[in-house]
Amino acid sequence: MRPRIALVDYGAGNLRSVAKALERSELEPVVTADPRTVRDADGVLLPGVGAFRDAVCALEDAGLSDAIKEVTTRGRPYLGICFGYQLLFDEGTEHGTTAGLGQLAGRVTRFPDKDEDGEPLLVPHIGWNEVRYSGDHPMVEALPERDIYYFVHSYRPEPEDESIIVGRTDYGGTFASAVARDNVFAVQFHPEKSQMAGKRLLDAYRAWLEASR
Repeated sequence: MRPRIALVDYGAGNLRSVAKALERSELEPVVTADPRTVRDADGVLLPGVGAFRDAVCALEDAGLSDAIKEVTTRGRPYLGICFGYQLLFDEGTEHGTTAGLGQLAGRVTRFPDKDEDGEPLLVPHIGWNEVRYSGDHPMVEALPERDIYYFVHSYRPEPEDESIIVGRTDYGGTFASAVARDNVFAVQFHPEKSQMAGKRLLDAYRAWLEASR
């Protein structure tokens, strides 16, 4: 049987394209806002676009915050995309400081207005960019050392623990574009918009799920 993935619906995300991408990697997406379904799935994927504070409020209002916290601490493979990555951290700074899910230490901050050379930096960061992987997480071991993905974001996490950073990208300096810890793997880019590179990542997620059963 195909691994069953709870694709978390909190009212902010391109769920249709993410679901299609999961199906192409032979996964069974179940779009859901039900905390019980999230807890019971083989794996959980939290996508999202929008504002940090709105996303946190939507998760809390739907009773999904506690379900996500349980999943990220009990061993089911969790894949975070964009906000599903950012929301794992202690706090975000968009429109004031907002507490995140607190599963990873660090904060989510806006890109600077200028790069390391003092030149104006276009924000949001939109387009294709390289991710350089390193580390011994099962997802990293299944991926190329370098791959190119599609990004759309104005904010990026700053993890306190650098040991969880498994992907790095250069834009206005180097930032953490992927992190991993135990059963959590999360990325700033959009696999569902990243053509074959995105499929490679979701194929790796399927392999990780199957090995974790």
